[in-house]
Amino acid sequence: MKGIELLKEHPKAAIVIKQWFLEKMLEGLNDESLPDDFKVYVREQGIDDDKVGVFIDASPRGLFDIFDEHKILISIIAHQNDSFSVKINGVEDLYEKFSTRKLADHFAIEHAFKMLNEKL
Repeated sequence: MKGIELLKEHPKAAIVIKQWFLEKMLEGLNDESLPDDFKVYVREQGIDDDKVGVFIDASPRGLFDIFDEHKILISIIAHQNDSFSVKINGVEDLYEKFSTRKLADHFAIEHAFKMLNEKL
């Protein structure tokens, strides 16, 4: 599932994730030469789903920290046969094996979105 679809399908999780992205972006702007009112303006404007969706698609592993903060712990397991599987909170999904780590990451993120949305 695409990042934009995850955001739309899980609106409670989307709010948390978009806020997290915005704070990370503002940390990157942590420059004393930038006026505080500009930072307030950026925070008020927020970040749109399209931009967050692109990031999710390109780098799903980048979200692991936010899920960690919400006690949704993701582990990607590499197997000797060059496949990957996923554990979330210590439970391995034995029905899915993935040929690349990125595919496993996407699978994990889809499940973590649902779990986070249900927690909120």
